[in-house]
Amino acid sequence: MNLLSRYDQSVAFLSRHDEDWARLIDLVGPCRHDPKAAREPYEALVRAVAYQQLTARAGDAIIGRLRDRFEGRDFPGPEDLVEANFDLLRACGFSASKIATIKAVAQGALDGLVPTRALATAMDDEALVARMTGIKGIGRWTVEMLLMYSLERMDVLPVDDFGVREGYRVLKSLPEQPKPRVLREISQAWAPHRTVAAWYLWRIPRERGNVLS
Repeated sequence: MNLLSRYDQSVAFLSRHDEDWARLIDLVGPCRHDPKAAREPYEALVRAVAYQQLTARAGDAIIGRLRDRFEGRDFPGPEDLVEANFDLLRACGFSASKIATIKAVAQGALDGLVPTRALATAMDDEALVARMTGIKGIGRWTVEMLLMYSLERMDVLPVDDFGVREGYRVLKSLPEQPKPRVLREISQAWAPHRTVAAWYLWRIPRERGNVLS
């Protein structure tokens, strides 16, 4: 199944929700959410940490430099990151706090706290959030990126994400962003298609003028 047909049901559902959603979807076009299902949770978490509070381009650069430091493999393993020198990781672009976090993730993978993909697939969303946020430096947003992009969960809305809340503010012409708790309640009406909803909300700031016209 290609990406476009895969999300047809979710797109149709959101288009019927109200006129604002219908206009947004018509403006942005088909959903092109592109999860990376082959990645193990360990790799997905390290990547998510790299991208925290950065643009996609900056995150790509950090991951690219990290992979270059470990030639001969597609991605450094947990042992590599546990043993990696601080200065090496700092040169990749990781901050000191992110270095501590990715090392904690790597140690968690070695200790079995970070599950394999096979085990994670059998766990529900909240169980994974509870388990992964036990790792120092890993918050709910980071685990939600794992759920959306590695485990292909279809009903995840990262309400703590600035882009998601700003997208909803623009969509509804609100004077300020909704609080995460409020947006979580609102989003109940979008279930079980909230991953696709998030994808569209992330695209609103790029199309701000058209959405408001």
